[in-house]
Amino acid sequence: MANPTLAKVMEGAAIARAEGVECILAVGGGSVMDACKVIALAATEDLDADAFWDKYFVRFESVAADAKPLPVGTVVTAAGTGSEGNGGSVITNEKALVKTGADRPQLNARFAVQEPELTFTVPETQTVAGGYDALNHMMEEYFSLPVGDVLADDLLEAAMRSVIRDLPRVVADPDDYQARANLLWASSLAENRVLKCGKKTHFQCHMIEHQVGAYTDCVHGFGLATITANYYRCIYDATPEAIAQFHRFAVNVWGIDAAGKADADVALAGIEALDAWTREVGAHRTLTELGVKPEQIEEIAVSIACLPGGFRQMTAEDITDILRESL
Repeated sequence: MANPTLAKVMEGAAIARAEGVECILAVGGGSVMDACKVIALAATEDLDADAFWDKYFVRFESVAADAKPLPVGTVVTAAGTGSEGNGGSVITNEKALVKTGADRPQLNARFAVQEPELTFTVPETQTVAGGYDALNHMMEEYFSLPVGDVLADDLLEAAMRSVIRDLPRVVADPDDYQARANLLWASSLAENRVLKCGKKTHFQCHMIEHQVGAYTDCVHGFGLATITANYYRCIYDATPEAIAQFHRFAVNVWGIDAAGKADADVALAGIEALDAWTREVGAHRTLTELGVKPEQIEEIAVSIACLPGGFRQMTAEDITDILRESL
C-alpha cells in the first residue's frame, strides 16, 4: 500500500509471531521498507495497536537497548525515500488521521540491494513521485541552519543538480541505466544521514504533506510537489539567512543569473525555477486532484506540527494559506 497503516503493521507483526519469522525481506519502495521495519519492531513487542502507537509514535520512545527487533534486509525496486539507508519509518494511524514517523538506528536494514535495473519497470508516475521525494529530502536539509560555508550544502547542491538532471532523462528513457543509477544513489544518500551531517534539518514540508496524506491517502511525492513551492514563497524572505540560502539555491542549483538583480528577486526566481521543473517532469498536482476538499483545509492545517528552528516559525494560519494556495 502507498501509505502503510498501523493496522497493516500489526497484521504483519501477528503473522511474524505466529510463523516464527526470523528475518524480514522488504522488496519494494519506501512504503514497503518503512512497513517492514516497524513490523520487525512490533513483532517483538507485547503491545496492542494503541499501546504500540502511543509508545513509538506519540511519545517517540527509543528502542530499548536490550530489545531485539527482527533483522530486516531490503531490495530496492523504486528510488525515492532512501528508506534503505536509515532506520526511519513513516506510518499512518488511519483511525486518528495522523501520519508520522521517526528514525531509529536499531531498525536500520542489515543490507540493501540497489540494482538500477530493478527500477526500469516502475511506472512513470511512481518514478516521478519518488524522484521528487528525493529532491525534497535534500531541500528540507538544505533550507535549514547553519548556512554559509557548510560542506553539507556543497554536497546537497551537487545531489540536487543530479536529480534535476536525471529525473527528466528517466522519464524520456526508462531504460537509461546511468540516470536510474544516479537517482537510486542520490535518493539513498539524501536519507542515510550523510548529506544532512552538520545541518539541523527542517522537515516542515513533510509535516504538511504527512497530514494531507493522512486525510487523502495520496502519493507522498505528489503531495510534496503540490505544496513545496507555495511553502517556500512563504519563507524565502523571512530572514537575511533565508534570502541568502534561497539566493544560493537559485544560482548554484538552477543557474539563475544574479547580475544586477536584488538578492530577494534572485531567491524568488529559484523557487519559480523549481516550480517550473516540477510541472515539466509531471510531478505537479493540486490538492483538489489529490482529494482534499476546501472545507477540510482548516481541519488539516490545525493537525500539522509547526516545527521550530526554521527560517520562519509557521502557524496554523500560515499553513492554512499555503494549503489554500495549493488547491
